[in-house]
Amino acid sequence: MIVVVLNGSPKGDRSVTLQYVRYLQKIHPEHDYRIFPVARQIGKLERDQRAFDAVMDQVADAAAVIWSFPLYYCLVCSQYKRFIELIFANGRRDVFRGKYALALSTSIHFFDHTAHNYLQGICDDLGMNYFGHYSAEMYDLVRTGERERFLKCCENFLAAAAAGIPTAPRYPPLRPGSFVYEPTSPRGDIDPEGRKVLLLYDEERPGANLQKMIHAFAANFSGGVEVIALTDVDIKGGCLGCCRCGLDNVCQYEGQDGYREFYDEKVKKADIIIMAGEIRDRYLSSRWKLFFDRSFFNTHAPTLKGKQLAWIISGPLGQLPNLMEILSAYGQLQQANTVGIVTDEVADSPQLDALLGELARRSVRLARQGYVAPGDYLGVGGMKIFRDEVWGRLRFVFQADHRHYKRHGFYDFPQKDFKTRGVNLLMCTMTKFPPFRKRFLEALEKEMVRPLKKVVADK
Repeated sequence: MIVVVLNGSPKGDRSVTLQYVRYLQKIHPEHDYRIFPVARQIGKLERDQRAFDAVMDQVADAAAVIWSFPLYYCLVCSQYKRFIELIFANGRRDVFRGKYALALSTSIHFFDHTAHNYLQGICDDLGMNYFGHYSAEMYDLVRTGERERFLKCCENFLAAAAAGIPTAPRYPPLRPGSFVYEPTSPRGDIDPEGRKVLLLYDEERPGANLQKMIHAFAANFSGGVEVIALTDVDIKGGCLGCCRCGLDNVCQYEGQDGYREFYDEKVKKADIIIMAGEIRDRYLSSRWKLFFDRSFFNTHAPTLKGKQLAWIISGPLGQLPNLMEILSAYGQLQQANTVGIVTDEVADSPQLDALLGELARRSVRLARQGYVAPGDYLGVGGMKIFRDEVWGRLRFVFQADHRHYKRHGFYDFPQKDFKTRGVNLLMCTMTKFPPFRKRFLEALEKEMVRPLKKVVADK
């Protein structure tokens, strides 16, 4: 059976994820594995139509496809994202229809679920038989039990492809809207009060809703809004996954393009940041993904702490809860405040005018207050994963993170709270005695609320 492997790592043959494929290839050599480093060769695939068509021809001949990739910012890397865009742009979804698909990723299990949700949506859009995903921790392959688990997944996948077992799609096709935005002239009376307002967008298609939304939002201000297209930013290429930035936040591209200077001088120095873009195959554009990936020279340190962050989106965002989760997580992990998200999924132009105007007013008001909403599971849980990994086995790789985390008190491990540990030891011992246990359970609800009631009573 022909199995096409679409390697989504910029590192090509040095990909961690690809080693899992190589292991499968050794254990089950009876299949014909055809591996294509599409992320590493994305420039060639963009420029050379014959090279792109050659990959598509191999997919057409295959019975099964393995989407192999590392996690980059809650998704696949920008190069892989661009490859997916090329499939749709070239009208080649037909070669994927009916093929069996497996998503294989490696990561530290940080938002691996959003990456797999995205890829399953893509497979459903392509008409593939999506078998499922395998989310491996980077070094699971060196553990006997995990190797066995990986092989069981792959063997079930290959058997399903050979037998043609039925699969059910999870995500319905996106329903594009037909609303055409016709903005009115806003009053332009919102004073940014000396704060720097930066609006970033991926591209400007004349007459498109996004273009009109960008201009209408900026026109609400009396001045001081800097509008920058990401296509005008000097970015030589996508993140290479080399981790050289881990030591001292110096990127492999240092001195070769202007991305770091742009991020440091424009993004970090802004007080209010608006990110605007169009939906592209269940995410934003690959240009936006490029922006997020290249910001990894900051590694896992939040660089937008205390800033106001807002989104202006054109497209069916309401049909993409997975993308909504990614946008929410981005703000929380940056320790910024997400002011809101405005889309063109509205009833009419006056409503969109009002929403954009309120987004502008609220961003200034919350900036004045210095307000940052508390994190939920996305932000709190995500940072604990980083905390534990940087404290532990990844410290020697991400030394810059370790210094930042140590300096800013990120290492808030509960085992360092000796007072709580002492109380826990005492109470766990005492509750083993029936008389005390009875009194403890009777008083539990009252004691849980007592310190909070004291705060209320003192006001």
